[in-house]
Amino acid sequence: MSAARRELRLLLLGRGLRAGVDACVAVLLPAYLLALGHGVWEVGVLSTATLLGSALATLALGAWGHRAPQRSLLLGAALLMAATGLGFAGLTGFWPLLLVAFLGTLNPGSGDVSVFLPLEHARLAQAGEGADRTRIFARYSLIGALCGAFGALAAGLPELLAASGIDHLDALRGMFLVYAGVGLLIWRLYARIPLPAAHEVAPAPAPLSPSRGGVVKLALLFSVDAFAGGLAAPLLACGALKIAYDLALWRAFRHRSAPEPPSPGTDHR
Repeated sequence: MSAARRELRLLLLGRGLRAGVDACVAVLLPAYLLALGHGVWEVGVLSTATLLGSALATLALGAWGHRAPQRSLLLGAALLMAATGLGFAGLTGFWPLLLVAFLGTLNPGSGDVSVFLPLEHARLAQAGEGADRTRIFARYSLIGALCGAFGALAAGLPELLAASGIDHLDALRGMFLVYAGVGLLIWRLYARIPLPAAHEVAPAPAPLSPSRGGVVKLALLFSVDAFAGGLAAPLLACGALKIAYDLALWRAFRHRSAPEPPSPGTDHR
């Protein structure tokens, strides 16, 4: 097997593992934060911090990432993923969690917004040419979508563990430990990516020049798509809950924060 084909398999495997745990913790993150005692506002702020931190990290990677080998950046991102999982599993305070959310790799949604994405795309673009490159990216997207779906399904595991007698909060915390473990496994996978040959010299970064307009238009298009997708997915989920169970999301949060009504016949004196 050629080195390029072996690297492609490692990248696709890493993408699948990452998509699975990303989708799982994206579903569990609000429930976990609420179980820790944080309010709805704090949950929203922490979720926003994960997106803001990932966006700034991606911009920094685009500006200065060419100064470091891509393999080293992937290994660093995998270690950061492991540290993120350990941070969420071990910390409970709002401000420490906010710092981990901002600096870490956690995705509050099913889409991948971490620094892994541009790094893996850059490696995938070098793994094929022409139609073969299109097939590679199609497989990358398909594996991510399928593993993400199974990962979201696995978000029900804490409820099963709680039903068997394990503390519910400990079960939720365990999923973030799994996230950290997958980060270490991905580090082990990416450590097997071949090192560049000693005689290979990385090309100097060149400005976009003729393609800058097209890149800006695509970036704006993807921004609108991401904004609409961020609205559509929660609305669809809320609509499904309303139709199936006559449950409004704001009522669920209000019910959690409101005191339980007294049972009939209770003496309130």
